[in-house]
Amino acid sequence: MARSKQSLLPKQKRMFFQVGEQLRLARLRRRLSAERVAERAGIARSTLALIEKGSSSSSIETLFRILAVLGLEKDFLAIAKDDELGRRLEDAKLTSPRKRAPKRKTKRTKSQSVKKKTDEP
Repeated sequence: MARSKQSLLPKQKRMFFQVGEQLRLARLRRRLSAERVAERAGIARSTLALIEKGSSSSSIETLFRILAVLGLEKDFLAIAKDDELGRRLEDAKLTSPRKRAPKRKTKRTKSQSVKKKTDEP
């Protein structure tokens, strides 16, 4: 069965476009040609052009290679580093009072009750 590709929301598309634009500007600030960056990253120049235009069809590995060529690979570690929403959700769970499970009632077996009767003088 073929996997269907889900389309991105407009906000997500804008984010891809912004990432592509930032990569292009970083490349230009370093005065590197698209051909040179693509060659060093081991990808086709057309792939780099698509990424710089905001295409979402490339892999994370390709993005990482481009960042490495530009000397920005440490920026890759910043993805989801400060998960503000996740931390608030976690804190909310920690601050709410936990309900304890009820104590178990132990049942005496026949051997335990017989022992007590025989122990008595």
